[in-house]
Order: sequence, then structure tokens, then C-alpha cells
Amino acid sequence: MTIQPALPVLEEIGATLMGDVVAFFDGKAAGGSVFINGFKSFQWPAGREDLRRMAAAQLVEIGAAPVSEVAAGFGVTTESLRRWRKMLTAEGLAALVPEKKGPKRPSILTEAKAEEIRAYRATGASLRATAAAAGVSTDTVRRAMAMADAQDGAPTDSVGEAPPPVAQPELPILPAPVARSAERAAAGVLECAAPVFAPAARVPHAGLFLAFPALERSGLLKCAKATYGSLPNGFYGMETMLVDAVLRALAGESRAEGATRFNPEDLGRILGLDRAPEVKTIRRRIAQLAETGKAPELIAALATHHLNPAGPGGENLAAVLYVDGHVRAYQGTKKIGKLYSTRLKFPVPATEETWVSDANGSPVFLVMAEPGASLAAALRRLLPQLRKAVGDDRRVLAGFDRGGWSPALFQHMAEAGFDPLTWRKGKTEDIDEALFTEVSHREDHGETRTWAVADTLVDLPLTATKTSGEVFQMRQITRTVAGSGGGRRQIHILTTDRDLGAGEAVYRMGSRWRQENQFRYARMHFDLDSHDSYTSSDDDADRMVPNPAKATAYQRVVAAKKHFTDSAADTDAALLALRTPPAGTTDITVTNAMINAIKAPLWDAETALDAAEAAYQGLPARIRLGDLAPGQQVLDTETRLIHHGIRMAAFNTMMTLAREIRTNTGYKRAADEAHALLRTALASSGDIDPTVPGFLTVTLDPMPTKAKTKALAELCEHLTQTKTRYPGTDLILHYRMKKNP
Repeated sequence: MTIQPALPVLEEIGATLMGDVVAFFDGKAAGGSVFINGFKSFQWPAGREDLRRMAAAQLVEIGAAPVSEVAAGFGVTTESLRRWRKMLTAEGLAALVPEKKGPKRPSILTEAKAEEIRAYRATGASLRATAAAAGVSTDTVRRAMAMADAQDGAPTDSVGEAPPPVAQPELPILPAPVARSAERAAAGVLECAAPVFAPAARVPHAGLFLAFPALERSGLLKCAKATYGSLPNGFYGMETMLVDAVLRALAGESRAEGATRFNPEDLGRILGLDRAPEVKTIRRRIAQLAETGKAPELIAALATHHLNPAGPGGENLAAVLYVDGHVRAYQGTKKIGKLYSTRLKFPVPATEETWVSDANGSPVFLVMAEPGASLAAALRRLLPQLRKAVGDDRRVLAGFDRGGWSPALFQHMAEAGFDPLTWRKGKTEDIDEALFTEVSHREDHGETRTWAVADTLVDLPLTATKTSGEVFQMRQITRTVAGSGGGRRQIHILTTDRDLGAGEAVYRMGSRWRQENQFRYARMHFDLDSHDSYTSSDDDADRMVPNPAKATAYQRVVAAKKHFTDSAADTDAALLALRTPPAGTTDITVTNAMINAIKAPLWDAETALDAAEAAYQGLPARIRLGDLAPGQQVLDTETRLIHHGIRMAAFNTMMTLAREIRTNTGYKRAADEAHALLRTALASSGDIDPTVPGFLTVTLDPMPTKAKTKALAELCEHLTQTKTRYPGTDLILHYRMKKNP
């Protein structure tokens, strides 16, 4: 029997044709039916979704129509159709009955639970911390807070409200910047050009607007204004120059030369200008700041601002500080003094800086280290400045590595209100295993760590000779760790803080690596080791420096002592052999000549040792730099410190935004990918809309995935609540995120 031809009249009366022989009538309220070759093969009444799904599955099973056409005809995806067929085969018709829509259980967001959530949130806890404490999701926390806002119904300050929902006009795509020719012509009279924004769509680097709430929190603009006042009159003011520098650093181009990698008009739109400053202008304006000689004051002001913030937890930020030196290698042609680089493992021309970080590893303060000064000497010089930055007489836990080892320094720090926290240096006897007990500490992220430690007291001699008897007592916390050769060894932590928990002491000492991570991150993303200025000056020729010939002479003394010791051993062996008669005899003959011949090498070694010691004693320990290295130069420090202040602000801005992603969004991979997501967001494009009076609305383009877009939408919502004003204007920043198509 031949296949019956299709009946075109069916399509005209509302049927959906599938393949060559199937016609589908979907009457919705009246049910539906399927005809095959003109014969009614399936029919179901209204409300029997299970029979409808069975008909679709059977059409595919018997080969009456292709899968794609059946799925399209029934208004589902091919995946849904595949799932129906599998369920029908495995469990029968009952499996095709659709589940009831809506919640499957009573809502956990009761009024009592909502009150509990709001109470946690009122303490300043983050979104994630509140969700964890209440045992709910971050979305539930958001709904609970929204319920409170809806119930209050109280009017809020209109200055800080989000822009009202208005119909967004079609924004022009990258229009010409607002003309600023008149202001440029009046640059010598005008203090600076104020930011002016024009509506624009698809603006490159619009994601950099996300940085402004965290930048304001860093205090860079506030501290710079208090320190410098303003720059000389010109089109680009001090705020513009600093904002431009921070934004370029966040975009990965912190050096002035990095401005050549941006389209000046694109970056100018973010600054509210027709063009961003270029390399020559950046160098000239930063040099004008450096000429005032106030860079150390700027760094000190940033430290005071950082260690005394407002808000929950700010009062404890200065409780723990970490100090370490950083050697910056110099690759130019100028004659710069050499320093040993632990990273490069050999001496190189370099300058050294002493950095101070807070408990989170964020940079707080730095000074340029004196040439040849040890970390112990730098610490002693830093203490008065750190006390001024802390602002009161609270005790501060100061962590550092073995480079700062000095019992006399430890005593000085304790008397100045600082509790040192460092590793013990040198060999010492192991602690009895019976003294070890288990201790634990709960981290800021909620994870509990456990260690086996011995908590004892030790007396450290205050002099190198150990003969004066004067000692300084410290607390020693000992751990047993794996040794390099596969065995076990003990390591000792020293501190003067008797109230600090042993577990927290171990945790705080291990957290010193956060400062090393800061150096590594800043080298990778903020050009920490770059040359910000090529200016140099002559070093102080009368400065006394260690005499390298003294070290060479000491090595000769060490070699002469070893040679003398070996010669003495050889002489003793030869004299013993001389006085021992051969086997089978009892007579020996010993003459003075024979003894003198045996002792001659020993006398020569003794003479050489005396000569080496005399030469060593005759050399001065320190000599004039001008005699050792005439013409040596030092690099400019003012410009360097200004750029470091900018890098500190950029680093802290990045850390603040990454912390917001981890705590105030539901992004599941935030712990591992917060920084990667943030760098992508800062480089993204978006729209700028200043048409709502008093507001600057920034709408970012969507991320590659919906999860990342949702995370940034939550971040935008949180940043909008900060009601941050764009620097130099009265415009409140309002952030939005476009949805993925």
C-alpha cells in the first residue's frame, strides 16, 4: 500500500504539520488530537498533560515524524522530548504527570527568621556571613531586607536615593567628547577643569567606574588634598591626575608610559574630560607634587587614615601589623649601590624599602630604608611613626621575619607598646615532647585550624658575648614540622604578648606571608619594581659604609685558623710517630733537628695566622663612601613615594572590591576567582547616563556567563547603596548591569 499523500487542507484549518503524514490539533482548553495519514491516532481531553506528552513521545517512537518537528509542534525543546520518552519507557504514563508548580514546602522565611536575619545584618555582618549565621541563602537575606524596607515605608533622604525608574532614551554610541577648548585656553588662570559627562553607549573601560567607592574608602584623594592642597593652575587638577593614575594601575598600566596604551578620548570619558592626560603631562604634574618634598607626609596620612577607619571592626585594624623589607633591583646605567636580593639570590644594584601591612596583608605605610641598614635598625626607626599612625597607646602586635632578630630591639619594642612576633634565630635545644598540647584558632573566614604546640618561656641574652648576664624574657611557642631531609624539626615563635592565644599566635605568624603575597601581586599587576623616575643625585661621599676589605680579611683569618689547626694535628701525629719505636725494638733516637723539622709547618701556619689577624685588626670596619665608590648616586625618592601611595590606593581598592565579591554576592567561585572576575569587570565596556539630575548612571555590558553577570549585578547593587559621589562633582554614582541575551 502506498503512503497516502499529505492533506494540505489541514494546515489551512489550523493544524500543525509534522513530517509528511502527521497533523497536530492543539485545542488548549478543548484538548487536542493527532492525525496520521488522515486517521485520528491520539486524542486527549483538556487538562491531561500526561496524555499529551505520551502522544509526542509515541510519534517519535513509531517514526511518524522527526524529533525536531515534533518538539517544535508541541512547543518544547528536543531535550524535554527526550526526557518524556525516557520517563515513559522506564516508569510508564504516571511519570508524565507534571509536578505541581510553586513551593514544595512551607517557606523558611517566616517573620521570626526575617527578624533574625535583620538582627545579624544590623551588626555590620556581610551578606555571606549573615546567610551562614542564619542558615539560609544569600537570596533569602536579600528578600528579608527588602521586606523590611517595604514594611517601613518611611521616606528616605532624596540625596542618596537611587535614580527613579525612568524610560532610558537611546544613548548615542561613542559621541564626540564635550568640547573643553575654552577651559584649555584658560588653563593658566583656571585652577582645574571640572568633570563633565555626556550620555554615551558602549564606552570602553566603563567598568573602571566600579572602583570609585573603594577608592574613596582608601583615602588617597582626601589625604592628598590635606597634604598638598592643590597643584598649580592647569587643565588637569590634582584629583584628576590621581584618579587617572589609580584607574590606569587597576587596568594594569601603573607607569606613566602606560598612558600610551589607552585611547586618550576613551579614558577621558571615564574622567569626565575630552582627553586623558598623556605621558608628558603626567610626568610634569607628578614632578610638581614631588618638588614640595611632602611625599613622606602623604604616606603617613594614608597610614593614619587606613588604621583608623570608621565602621564595625575598624577599631581593631591596627592591632596586628607586619613589617618587611623589599629590595627593588635597578637595571639602568647609573652607578647605584648593591644590595643582596633574596628573590634573585645575588647582590644587584638596588634600593630598599621598608613596608608595613595590616593583618589582611594590605599595605599601610612605607619608608625608604637607609643604605645598608638592617631590618632591625629600620624597625627601631619606624616605631615612632607607627605609633603616630595608630593614634593612641594601644599595644600593637608587630610581625616580622628573622631579619629583624635583635633581643635588644625586642626589649625596646615592648617598652614602646609593641609586641614583637617573629621566628627564633639560631640553633637551640629541642623542647620536650611531653610539653606539646593541641591548640586551635578560628580564622576570619570561619575555618578552624589546629596545631600541636609547646608554650614556654625563654631568656634571651641582650649582648652577643653572653657574659654580662643581662637577659630579656619572652614567650616561646614551638611547633614540630617536616624537615628538609625527610625527618622532623622544631621551629620556635617568639612574642612578648602573654595574653595572645597560642593558636592565634601560630596563625598570625603564618599570616605574615600575606605581605609576601602583596609584593608578588603588586609586581605582577602594579609594576612595583618599575622605575617611576629617572632622576638621581650624588650620594653622600662622607657617609660611612661597611669596609668590604674587612670581610675579605676576616675570611683570610678563618682560612689561616683552619690551616693552623690542621698543621697542629699533623704535628702531633708526626711527634707521636717519632717517639714510638718500630715493632720489635725498644730504642729510638730523637734529635732537636728532627723535632724542628716536624714543627716547621706549624710555626709557619702560626706566623701566617698572626699576620692575618694583624691585617684584620688594622683595617677600619667602616670607611667613607667617597673612598670606596666615588661617584655613586641615589635615585629620586619623592616621585617614588608618590607613585607608591598611588599603588597602595590601587591595591587596597582591588582588595576591597574582591572582598565585596566574596561577601556580598552569591558567586560560588568567588574564593578562587574574585580577582579574575574583577579584572574582567574593570576592563568591560558600558553606558554612561548623566540625564537623571544628581546622578551618574553606569550600566555595564554583560559578562561572558550568566553567573558572572549575576555576581556583578549584585556587586553593582551593593556599590550603589554606598551613595558615592564622583570626585569633583555632586553626581551620585548608580550602577546597573545589563542582562545576558
